[in-house]
Amino acid sequence: MNKLEKDQLIKLAHAVADVARVETLKYFRISSLTVESKEDILFDPVTIADRRAEKAMRELIELNRPNDGILGEEYPPKIGSTGFTWVLDPIDGTRGYISGTPTWGTLIALNHKGTSIFGIIDQPYINERFSGGFDEKLFSGPFGEKNLGVSKVKELRKAVLFSTYPEIGSKTELEGFKQVAKHCKLTRYGLDCYAYGLLALGHIDVIVEAGLKAYDVQAPIAVIKAAGGNVTNWIGGPAEEGGRVLATCNSQLHSKALNILKLIT
Repeated sequence: MNKLEKDQLIKLAHAVADVARVETLKYFRISSLTVESKEDILFDPVTIADRRAEKAMRELIELNRPNDGILGEEYPPKIGSTGFTWVLDPIDGTRGYISGTPTWGTLIALNHKGTSIFGIIDQPYINERFSGGFDEKLFSGPFGEKNLGVSKVKELRKAVLFSTYPEIGSKTELEGFKQVAKHCKLTRYGLDCYAYGLLALGHIDVIVEAGLKAYDVQAPIAVIKAAGGNVTNWIGGPAEEGGRVLATCNSQLHSKALNILKLIT
């Protein structure tokens, strides 16, 4: 792939994030927003903002790259013929979105033959965007732009650990998380995809999650790797399909956390 092709893909990815912003901001913190649940027993919220944002994202991709595949949270997958698949989550953190907290985000990844090669984590309300891949590793916010870069923490005892939920995954997975947490300096919860952006920016050192979908993790994988970090599953393999995910700021810290999580069956 030449530089022109890469630049065109980057430009399109940012444009896709921009059209999602229009829809997600339109409904954020609107008291009349209707919230549905995808499941009858467990509360798995979805809103018109999720659906309209993904629809707008898909339409722009299909206009510019009609032969690429698309995998999103709200609509059936589209099989492509180019080897490229756009992996979309219009609102990662819908629970936060409907609660009015600005820690949700829009996730956009470009996957090529199974590997996430470019990603965007976008938080429209506070106007922050993390993007990485194709030699880009960029943070843009209200006060300008700068390069992403992970922290230099190499010991768990000095590390800040995050996960979305205290009740992570199964009982076995929760135990794995607790085993990592007891070695860390600080454990915090609840930022959804925003935590991955902060890891890429150097403020968080470790993220341990379970039960993720491909659209939850592919954009963070590309962003964190571009920033110099590591993302794998709990046994050190590729994490593009989701499931159990470990993200860290460097290989030394990753190895230490992985040695703990590998013991979980």
